[in-house]
Amino acid sequence: MVNLGHTRQLSVLAALLVEPNRPVGADQLVDRVWGEHPPRRGRQVLYGYLSRLRATLAEVPELAIVRRSTGYVLSVDEDLIDLYRFRRLVAAAGAAEDDAGALRLFEEALVLWRGPAIPDLDSPWFTAVKAELEAELRAAELDRTDVALRRGQHAEVLADLTTQAARHPLDERLAGQLMLALYRSGRQADALQHYQRLRAVLADQLGTDPNPSLQQLYQRILTADPGLDRPASALTTAHVTPRQLPPPPAWFAGRISELTALDAALEGGAAEANTVVISALAGGGGIGKTWLALHWAHTHVDRFPDGQLFVDLRGFSPGSDPMNPLTAVRGFLDALGIDPTTVSGGLDEHTARFRSCIAGKRMLVLLDNAADADQLIPLLPGTPSCVVIMTSRTVLTPLLTRHSARHLNLDVLTETEAHAAFAQRLGNARVAVEPNAVAELVELCGRYPLALAVMASRALAHPHLPLADFATELRQAGLDALDDADPATSVSAVLSWSLRELTRRQYMMFVLLSTAPGSEIGLPAAASLADLSVPEARVVLRRLVDSSLVDRRARDRYAMHDLIRDYAGTLAQQLPDEVRESALLRVLNFYTHTAHAADRLLHPYRDEIALEPPVPGVRLQPLPDTAAALEWFDIEYPALQAAEHIAGGHGWQRLVWHLAWAQDTFRYRRGHRHDQLRAWQAALDAVANLPDPAKRVLVHQNLGDAYAALGHLQDGIGHLHQALALAEQQDDARKQADTHRMLARAWEEREDDRRALEHATEALELYRALSQPAWEAEALNLVGWYTARLGEYDRARDHCRAALTLHLQHDDTEGAAATLDSLGYIEHHSGHGRRAVDHYQRSLGLYRDLGHTYGAASTLDSLGHPLVRVGEHDGARAVWREALELFRQQGRDEDAGRVWRQLDALESEPQERAGDEFSVSVDP
Repeated sequence: MVNLGHTRQLSVLAALLVEPNRPVGADQLVDRVWGEHPPRRGRQVLYGYLSRLRATLAEVPELAIVRRSTGYVLSVDEDLIDLYRFRRLVAAAGAAEDDAGALRLFEEALVLWRGPAIPDLDSPWFTAVKAELEAELRAAELDRTDVALRRGQHAEVLADLTTQAARHPLDERLAGQLMLALYRSGRQADALQHYQRLRAVLADQLGTDPNPSLQQLYQRILTADPGLDRPASALTTAHVTPRQLPPPPAWFAGRISELTALDAALEGGAAEANTVVISALAGGGGIGKTWLALHWAHTHVDRFPDGQLFVDLRGFSPGSDPMNPLTAVRGFLDALGIDPTTVSGGLDEHTARFRSCIAGKRMLVLLDNAADADQLIPLLPGTPSCVVIMTSRTVLTPLLTRHSARHLNLDVLTETEAHAAFAQRLGNARVAVEPNAVAELVELCGRYPLALAVMASRALAHPHLPLADFATELRQAGLDALDDADPATSVSAVLSWSLRELTRRQYMMFVLLSTAPGSEIGLPAAASLADLSVPEARVVLRRLVDSSLVDRRARDRYAMHDLIRDYAGTLAQQLPDEVRESALLRVLNFYTHTAHAADRLLHPYRDEIALEPPVPGVRLQPLPDTAAALEWFDIEYPALQAAEHIAGGHGWQRLVWHLAWAQDTFRYRRGHRHDQLRAWQAALDAVANLPDPAKRVLVHQNLGDAYAALGHLQDGIGHLHQALALAEQQDDARKQADTHRMLARAWEEREDDRRALEHATEALELYRALSQPAWEAEALNLVGWYTARLGEYDRARDHCRAALTLHLQHDDTEGAAATLDSLGYIEHHSGHGRRAVDHYQRSLGLYRDLGHTYGAASTLDSLGHPLVRVGEHDGARAVWREALELFRQQGRDEDAGRVWRQLDALESEPQERAGDEFSVSVDP
């Protein structure tokens, strides 16, 4: 005897034994062994068990646990496992040509059961497996009894049938066998009495009558039908080859990657030959799941010579509930030619009979439009010769984890596939005449297969109308244009069927997502929108994702297809105004407060502004450091822009102003100057009605700075002078200093370095008087910079070195980067090329660390000049090419043009002149 360890360790081995010679992933094993209560560090505990089992099984040459890239495999001859020998023998008995052979095989199979299956293992997975195995055993026992009764062995089976009937009082198939055995044993009254007892129990507990075949048997016993006195002739499964596939779709285009994946699953399953190949197609209503499944099935029909079974499970169909799986399996048995009088009992017995009938056969089972995994599992074959394709709007997780189904999520068609779909329906000639109209139809339909089919069918029905007319209708009417009298081809109706099983929370999340700013949303923002905790929102969103109503993307982000979003938007309009507005306020508060927190991390020396507490229900996103803050801004920037637009449209003026302020540092670093200008223009209108005059100073400052940065110098200087006048009226020296600093930069843009120096010097004196060392450093750098531009390099160097010392003392990385850039300029123009390169490279490194692509672009441009001077022409080309790309991304066309000319001149001018030819001014 080999000691396999304690129960949990034995559970690991049992989980592998149930599916031998097939890889089982570590996460699957943890789920199977512990269910919803895994131990801490569950994987490490599992690895310990596996290690001990492998060592123990080293003494058993027939068994080995092998680790593969896809999981752990129990390598064993399946004929050594009782369960698989049992299944092989039962399958052989079902296919036997005579009852004597069948009975012998059944008895050989049943003797392998020496007790309960996998006792003492109690996780949910093991409980489900035990139930399935017990159902297999019961079906085999009943099949064996049928054969024995046909052979006239009613006396031999009567005692066991009596015992089994007491254990399973509702089993109608068993009741029929007992009644027949009793009648043939001369006990007609007992047989009739047993029927009456069963009928009373069924009526009392289930509210139903015995099935028709049992009622017919009762009548035959009641009338002493002579046909019951002798055993029936050997009943064998009729040799019926079902061909149940509906016709293939008349039009089918694209889906190359999905068809390839289905082919790969088929070939992979054939190579493994030890498990049923199950492909689960998931996707929204109208995405083309059934068409894909049917197209593939008809293309590969020759691979399934023993037949193809098909059922529409009506999981998402109008006017009907999902099909009972018992109804579906009965339909399969009927298609397989099984006499219904030989099958009674409940779902488990029917499923076991179905699996026995198709065991070893090369068949395709296509299960379409499933509601959930519970509806599907009883319809799965039990042997690997069969292939299953199932479709559902829901991601069927239990099938992925318990049955290793291969999941395939369908998305919209590619642009090429969508054009091909139109051409296939309308003909290449008609499509070629109006390529622009076809392109617009594809775009307006969002490449959604059902929408494309609806519009193509309408165009096909009206060949005299130009395609542009249909594009115009769709552009103007939106989702309404895709409605149809037939619910099966109405996009809104098809999508509505996906909502039937949603809870109130799930429905509200789905509807409110259509109102959220941006094309996608993060988890904390969605939680704020729906007034849920973050864990609650995650669960709700997972359900929407599983229902193919929402797409999940990287970093816990979620999005809707445009058509689904439009549909949800129509439902949102039915909500009370206060519900919609409260949700919008929560999500806009989320963006505003999180953006403020992120800005504080990016620019800690910036003055704080007063921010009201968030409204109830907001779930702020924690940001631990500057890298996280910058990443959050990059990801959420489209949503933040949309939030500004929504806030303005609703007249929420404080939010407009706060959102402009909170994004200013990020926009400056990323070079979003045009967005910066638009935001401050909106903020100026917003603060006009706010009581705090200090906000007007800040808006004029930032609006002036944004205008000047884009070359609108008259507007920029005008707003800055308004800011300065307001700051003087309020006797606010700090705001005066800030305004002088911004005026210096504006006058620099007008190439008036002397006036710029005057403003920078004024700012420096004010900052010093206020004891603001961080801002004093900023002003010192500006004074040094303008002094250098005026040719006084030694004085400029002193100011910039003093600025650098202060910046480093206060850990102001951005200020240090700008000052090193100034020192690079000073050294380059002082003739110290190598020192200039060193300063610029240090500056560039700091800008990169900050994610400050705007400053990095300017420094890259500047760095090229001293590199040329010291003869490093390849290095100059590299930095200018990178600067050119960044300038183009940031819309800095004038800078991009200048760098392009520098690169062109570097290729064409003599090397010794290049360094003197290129002299450009660079912002500090």
